Amino acid sequence: MTKKKPTILVVNDDGITAPGIRVLIEEMQLIGHVIVVAPDSPQSGMGHAITIGKPLRLDKIELYDGVEMYKCSGTPVDCVKLAVNKIFKGNKPDLCVSGINHGLNNSINVLYSGTMSAAVEGAIEHIPSIGFSLDDFSYHADFEHCRKFIQQIAKQVLENGLPTNTLLNVNFPKTKELKGIKICRQAGAHWVEEFDERVDPHNRDYYWMTGKFELQDKGEDTDCYALEHNYVSVVPVQFDMTAHHAIPELNTWTFDR
Repeated sequence: MTKKKPTILVVNDDGITAPGIRVLIEEMQLIGHVIVVAPDSPQSGMGHAITIGKPLRLDKIELYDGVEMYKCSGTPVDCVKLAVNKIFKGNKPDLCVSGINHGLNNSINVLYSGTMSAAVEGAIEHIPSIGFSLDDFSYHADFEHCRKFIQQIAKQVLENGLPTNTLLNVNFPKTKELKGIKICRQAGAHWVEEFDERVDPHNRDYYWMTGKFELQDKGEDTDCYALEHNYVSVVPVQFDMTAHHAIPELNTWTFDR
């Protein structure tokens, strides 16, 4: 008896024409039946934003031969919501993959990432989900060294599943000399922002956000350490943001009745 191919939802935040999503589509086609729903324009840094103040549009397009594809006017999370509700009509895909993002989504970046938020939304829908990112912002980034690891990780998730309310955040260093995969924790770091202030022709101030990434965590079990040492980092991510360790302490506080 021939085993049925898994159905795979492919999404991203760089837009439906981004080179990274094409590589991800090609790799997923080797594993299963692919359906793509992606933003019609770049949506980097959108986090878990959803569209509520204006209508959403979902248009079927023919971009790559043999691939069912839809462009969405909304955010990466909108793409997943529309895919589940309008394309799959409640019949969940076997896997949701997001990316390949142009630029890392390691450490604190996971909170800002549209790529990862799309994968988070997949996990909220009880779909095994993975976000993939590469340390290269260039439009012409070379993703070739990512391919075999993408397949390996996707196949493992399909075979073994993921713990409840958990997804994977996978990041690739730019180097082609990869040493393998490391299961990691998210490194402790943050962005120190600066705002370049300028004046427009109407004499009104405007700002461009700049900044630098500051890593405080020197642990050797983190995603930042793995990437620095030429490993593919794989971090299991949860969307329950409860600080469970803080509950006992807060229960010692005294509140008026």
